[in-house]
Amino acid sequence: MANVTLRNVRKTYPGGFEAIKGVNVDVGDGQFCVLVGPSGCGKSTLLRMVAGLETVTGGEIDIGGRVVNQVEPADRDIAMVFQNYALYPHMSVFNNMAYGLRNRGMKEAEIKTRVEEAARVLELSAMLERKPRQLSGGQRQRVAMGRAIVRQPKVFLFDEPLSNLDAKLRIAMRVEIRKLQRRLKTTSVYVTHDQLEAMTLADILVVMNGGQVEQIGNPLAIYEKPATTFVASFIGAPPMNLMSMRTEEIKSQLGGSAGEAGILGIRPEDFVITDQTPAGGVALPLTIEAIERVGAETFIYGSRAQDEQRVAATPGELPPGEVIVRIPGTEAPAIGEKIRVAAVRQKLHLFSGDGRTRIEA
Repeated sequence: MANVTLRNVRKTYPGGFEAIKGVNVDVGDGQFCVLVGPSGCGKSTLLRMVAGLETVTGGEIDIGGRVVNQVEPADRDIAMVFQNYALYPHMSVFNNMAYGLRNRGMKEAEIKTRVEEAARVLELSAMLERKPRQLSGGQRQRVAMGRAIVRQPKVFLFDEPLSNLDAKLRIAMRVEIRKLQRRLKTTSVYVTHDQLEAMTLADILVVMNGGQVEQIGNPLAIYEKPATTFVASFIGAPPMNLMSMRTEEIKSQLGGSAGEAGILGIRPEDFVITDQTPAGGVALPLTIEAIERVGAETFIYGSRAQDEQRVAATPGELPPGEVIVRIPGTEAPAIGEKIRVAAVRQKLHLFSGDGRTRIEA
């Protein structure tokens, strides 16, 4: 096992495009780090740089106390699981898992021991003689994971390994990956664009945007205190409601405690339907435009009518805008109905006008 440390890592392609803009990340020994962000944010490029599949333009990549910028992928003591499984179709499950070990000249007895142990852990023991075409998508992904496990590397690298699976299987495999990593205690770096996947898997969550790190930390800490409006809107489903407000309005509504804040954020689950405005909190009237019932909870999509003459109907109300409200259960007002929702002061998030700075009021 080993730590993975990135120090001011940069990647610039010919022509001047800077894909990675000075990333610093420290993954401790045995930790599970997830890189998450929208398509094109640089997360897969960063992972490929750790693997040695992309060159490093600047900075250092340290694995287990050794800078590996100039080290070949095969000599970095890492194992990678790809999105497309990358199995040999003409080989059995056993031979797919054993192939890398044979290339390293390992004795057949040791290969057999390692493959059979990995197959037992991954519940593949009955499938060792099958070919990939005889397996389901989830089984193929487990074979790809088994091929990585038998290597017994210092670091596992996962490049969106679940994106080709259906929703139900993704949930099951997500749980299996986390259980497996905790059992093996191998340092892991995992790339995904799915924020729910990231939240449930990570010890350390790295939120990326435009080749840069927006925020690093414990997943729940990031959810509870996003550093920027990008993080606030990306982490959480449905996303946080963000409302642009003038400084004077915020000071008036929040008792002058908002400082230089220009954007107010409220998570959908932190609204309640009520006729009361909580002390120090905010409230707003809504006209319901859409309702989504998803079983244990319901999402209400509402908006306020634009009114140039009235910024706020009563003290504590927000300017016009569209909001999402999440309520428990399936009972909800009807589409077209007018309601009033509110959030207490402790549930409000304040940001600077450019969205780049969180403000603690």
